[in-house]
Amino acid sequence: MRRIPSGILNEPVARTKFTLTRHPPAPELRDFVEHHWVLRWNLTESHEQHVLPNLSVHVTFFPGACGVYGPAHELFTHRLSGRVHGIGARIRPGCFRPFLDAPVRTLADRAEDVTKIFGPAAAVAEKSVRNAETDEEMITAIDNLLIARARPIPHASRVAAEAVETIAADPGITKVAELAAALGLSIRAVQRLFAEHVGTTPKWAIRIYRLNEAARLLGAPDAPDYAELATRLGYSDQPHFIRDFRAVTGAPPAEYARSARRLMSCTPDGAKTGI
Repeated sequence: MRRIPSGILNEPVARTKFTLTRHPPAPELRDFVEHHWVLRWNLTESHEQHVLPNLSVHVTFFPGACGVYGPAHELFTHRLSGRVHGIGARIRPGCFRPFLDAPVRTLADRAEDVTKIFGPAAAVAEKSVRNAETDEEMITAIDNLLIARARPIPHASRVAAEAVETIAADPGITKVAELAAALGLSIRAVQRLFAEHVGTTPKWAIRIYRLNEAARLLGAPDAPDYAELATRLGYSDQPHFIRDFRAVTGAPPAEYARSARRLMSCTPDGAKTGI
């Protein structure tokens, strides 16, 4: 089954703080965009939301966060407060290169002002999103912006997207050599492909799928055995898994699982969610 890491940490609490809905892009963008995501919140007290890194480039329109966010290696934290709505486009990993006049690795671990990449049309889209009353109005604004800038996807970008899809579809791929063999490419060719079109190394791409899967399983009501989970995710030993998990989430697996169960027990029944 194809995996799309959402990366939302402490999801039971998140469900009580905001609604998240996903929408398909316009037909012209389906090769580029996995989905649009709309967030709405109305909070009297601020809330810090943590999100695990993923491989996608995100084009977002929120107050104070109108930008193009590259693939990341660290936990993303955003403080939510007041009454806010906004939208983001989640670009398929490997498919943002046609929008960018540089390798995607130049966006890694940073954000660029959306107008620097999309020009004055981005300001028009930002105003449309800010004044929108419905999801459909926001979707139309971001669709129009991307369609106006879209170019044909080059063959190398399609191969890069296929490489990420291969990782997403096969949890058994835990090494770059295995990915290269599945693609019929050399390890060096895969590394170059990822640097140019995905923005990370293939080793990191494999790892982030594993760690998103680990966070999902550890956040379940019945957390798995940690040693078994490490083996299932392709780690040669449990300490290596613990180090990687802590480096990305800030907590070792046992602590993360305890915190998730504690938060679930405190979450009101029937909390609304659009996730």
